[in-house]
Amino acid sequence: MASGRQTTGPAARRTEILELAERHKVKFLRLQFTDILGTIKNVEVPDRQFEQALNGEIMFDGSSIEGFVRIEESDMYLKPDLDTFRIFPWTNSTGEQVARIICDIYTPDGEPFAGCPRSTLKRTIAKAAARGFTMNAGPEAEFFLFQMRNGAATTETHDAASYFDLTPVDLGEDVRREIVLALEAMGFYVEAAHHEVAAGQHEIDFRYDDALTTADNVSTFRFVVKNVAIRNGLHATFMPKPIYGINGSGMHTHQSLLTGGRNRFYDERGPGQLSDVCRHYIGGLLRHAKGFCAVTNPLVNSYKRLVPGYEAPTNIAWSERNRSPLVRVPAARGEATRIELRMPDPSCNPYLALAVMLSAGLDGIEQRIDPGPPVNKNIYTMSHRERRHLRIDELPGNLSDALDELEKDDLVRETLGDHIFHHFLEAKREEWHDYIRQVSPWEVERYLSLY
Repeated sequence: MASGRQTTGPAARRTEILELAERHKVKFLRLQFTDILGTIKNVEVPDRQFEQALNGEIMFDGSSIEGFVRIEESDMYLKPDLDTFRIFPWTNSTGEQVARIICDIYTPDGEPFAGCPRSTLKRTIAKAAARGFTMNAGPEAEFFLFQMRNGAATTETHDAASYFDLTPVDLGEDVRREIVLALEAMGFYVEAAHHEVAAGQHEIDFRYDDALTTADNVSTFRFVVKNVAIRNGLHATFMPKPIYGINGSGMHTHQSLLTGGRNRFYDERGPGQLSDVCRHYIGGLLRHAKGFCAVTNPLVNSYKRLVPGYEAPTNIAWSERNRSPLVRVPAARGEATRIELRMPDPSCNPYLALAVMLSAGLDGIEQRIDPGPPVNKNIYTMSHRERRHLRIDELPGNLSDALDELEKDDLVRETLGDHIFHHFLEAKREEWHDYIRQVSPWEVERYLSLY
């Protein structure tokens, strides 16, 4: 969904959509939204209800969605963002054409629902706009393609390729190409697609955009990748660390702030040609990284990726040259000046993740937080004493620690809002408690005969 918000009014846009749907013989329209954990949900309506749907008159039972509302407050309305209407580049199982439109969730009294992640991001975007800033973001979401056996996903890879390899070792090339074609049909501007470091691991990069469009894109991207994979007999997963001993999947997120179309991170006369706005934005990310880590890295499994030795950051620092710190500043300058946050992984809720990143950066600007000097030495090779001397802190080591840090960070809590904060925390505490009650094969192998 390349950007380009429509300039026509809502009534004219609704007419355009109805005409487009009729011309392409669209039979069903999916009213798409995400829950607090980032899972795509939808209410599908037939063509006779398209006009009602586009007017925001479709209601659903919010109590049926985990973490939304109590039964006595269940009625919710789906208010569509008319700019997000897209026709899927495939038909459903019975051969009908299907389209989708992304929605915000509203209460019956016409107010945005406090538990809607997309509305949460929109609030943060409005906060930035009030300070004269527009956020651009460009994520790099990695994923694995695995074999299916008897209808179930395995962790068996379909290739033996590595970084940037081509066929015959990269058997996923055709699937990757099909994914790219599907994304372009959905309005994406795909910049690159290649094999990643680990066998079966891939990356498809699409052009940066404003924060809301980017979050919509990430959600759609995951859906398209999984859909095309299963149509080719493969399973696509955005699980951060599906296999022990190899690189996990990250979602490095490039970010910049604009004012009136001008990149505010660039200053020709600043240190490293970086502006104070950029440095303070970095300072905010570093200050709040531990607090928002549970949002950008929300799974028990996320912290199996955030370990030394696999190109994932574990240290809270920034650099202009190497990729070991949390924040990297790519070499490009001028209007291409940006920072790259390397900790997020593709299992996160993109709306909440971008909201907390932007909010942390804005806090850095407001508080003029100094990020300190860049650490241009490889942190992975530093001793513990060297890191302490440079005051380099570490990210939480597991989900439980990350949730503790989340509870202590007032800015992140305010960004999420009390409804999402409490329900997210409750769901993730339950996930952690379920995990620590399990007995893993590693424990059995390690201890059963020894003790």
